[in-house]
Formats: sequence, C-alpha cells, structure tokens
Amino acid sequence: MAKGIGIDRRTLLWMYETMVTIRRFEEQCKREADAGKLSGMHSSVGQEAVPTGICAHLRTDDYVLGNHRSHHHCIAKGVDINEMMAELLGKVTGTNRGKGGTMHIADIGKGMLGANGVVGSNIPVTTGAALSAKLKGEDTVSVVFFGDGASGQGALHESMNLAGIWKLGVIFVCENNRYAEATPFEYSVAGGSIAARAAGYGFPGVRADGQDVLEMYEVAGEAVRRARAGEGPTLIEAQTYRYLGHFGADNPLLYRSEEEEARYRAKDCIAGLSAHILEEGVAGEAELSAIDERALAAVTAASRFADESAFPEDRELFADVYNDYASGRFTRHAESGA
Repeated sequence: MAKGIGIDRRTLLWMYETMVTIRRFEEQCKREADAGKLSGMHSSVGQEAVPTGICAHLRTDDYVLGNHRSHHHCIAKGVDINEMMAELLGKVTGTNRGKGGTMHIADIGKGMLGANGVVGSNIPVTTGAALSAKLKGEDTVSVVFFGDGASGQGALHESMNLAGIWKLGVIFVCENNRYAEATPFEYSVAGGSIAARAAGYGFPGVRADGQDVLEMYEVAGEAVRRARAGEGPTLIEAQTYRYLGHFGADNPLLYRSEEEEARYRAKDCIAGLSAHILEEGVAGEAELSAIDERALAAVTAASRFADESAFPEDRELFADVYNDYASGRFTRHAESGA
C-alpha cells in the first residue's frame, strides 16, 4: 500500500507546518549562536520528520523525553517557541526561566518532561514514566528519543529489559543520524542494526526511513497503538541525517563526504512531504507558501520576544533548587559568605 494513504488533510498540513517551523527555528538558532547570544547548540536540521511523525499520534498527556539535540522534539510536542527561544538566550521568560538552556528544555504541561545532555540518561526516566502510567491504570504513552551513540549505553538495555518484562507503554526511538559526534555508525554499532536488538527483550524492533515523515507516521501509529493497548514497548530505529555538524563549531566534512551529504539532502523530509501534498491534491502551492510564511513569521516573533525579555534577577539563582526561596534559607547562606 502506498504511503500516506488514509492520513487526513489536517494531519498532513500539521506535519508540514511542524517540520517547516522546526527548520526555521533551527536556522534562527544558528544565527543567534553565530551572533554570540547562545552557545553549545546542537542543530536538528534534517531530522525534522522523526518526532513529527511520532508526535502526530500523541496526546497532550503523553510524555516525551529528549537528548542533547532536542529542539525538534519540543516543537513537535507543542512547546511554545517563544518560551523556547527565550530559554536558549537565558531569559526569565523561558520554559525553565532561563536556567536550562538549549539542552534542558522542559514543559510538563505539554508532556515534554525534558531534554538532557547526558547521553542515554532520559531512557530510564521514560521507562519510569511508563511504569507510573501502568500502575495508575492509564493508557498514556511515553516516548524517548536518543541517538545511535547512546545505543550501547547500559541504561538502554536495562530499560528495554524491564519494559519488556512489564509490558510498559514506552516507545524507544533511536534517531540514527549515522554519526555519534564524528564516529561512524558502522564502526561503533555491532551487528549493523539497532532495531534488531529489541528481539532479545521480547518486543518489536522496526527500522524506518527517518527522512520520510509518512513512513515515520505509519510506524509510529502501530507503536502507539500497541502501547495504549497494553501490549508493551517498541524500539524504532529511525534512519536519518543531520545536515550540519554535531555542534556549531564542528566541521562534518572532516569525517564525511560532500557526496554523502548531497545524497541525504536530496531526500529532504520537507520537500518530500510537500511533493506528496501537491501530487495528491491535498493543498496547492499557494497554501503551502502561506504555511511557510506563517512559520517564518512565528520564528521571527519568537526571536524578538526573546530579545525583548529580561535576564533573570540574581535572586533567581536560589529559586527552584532544593527548597523554597521564600524560606530564606539560601538568602542567609549567601549573605553569610559561606
């Protein structure tokens, strides 16, 4: 059956706008980083289809956890881009009041439990969230995104083992962008397949084209269905590609070729969905152009919102840490000079 059959117009256009918004947001983030307004950014340009196809099936009360490269996960889950951009610039109006930055964005109200710069660290947290839902008798789904570099972490295998035993509603999503920083996938992953590892824990492992949002949508649909029905977890290996370096100062051409980059860019996920929408008569070029303009305007507004927002006051350093700032505990500690 041809991909995309049965996906309604609203969902197709939502996925298109989500991916375009992610792309424009990441492009603006690079400009902000180049201007010295933020540091340590890990761009997700090229990987937009992976969380978009999955989050199209999720509810607000479902949980998502990410990794160091997680802006696209946040946007696909519905986190406000104004607050995201403010967070990246360290402003008090950010999702974490300017304390988390690019690798620690969280919005519990949207089901985004947080990103984390420690490789593989959110995998057991997601498994715990799924266990909590099972104990409460809820059908919420928990999704964790991690890279191929985290596929050898013990935390992943321990989590998959427990999730398999208890049939937890968790979806493990490996965004295999082929390079753990600069280490090629073929060199670092034994057996040549991350998806195949799920068999050892008694649940499905599926390889999907992470450059094709329609395929991601179909694969995710079955994984979400299984999770909600109490049938247990799924491991999805989304084969994707980051167009830029591991981080801003990284030159990827030191470890991969221009020909390889061109081959993956030719399979661009946004261009692919645009072609499908036009070929199927779902929308015309004018409507897609209007979506493009709306996404760019939203990102421009987010950048302006962040610029105009204030930095946190000094007292914010002691708030939301271990105790209520109003208790005065940390104030006295700071004033004592200790």
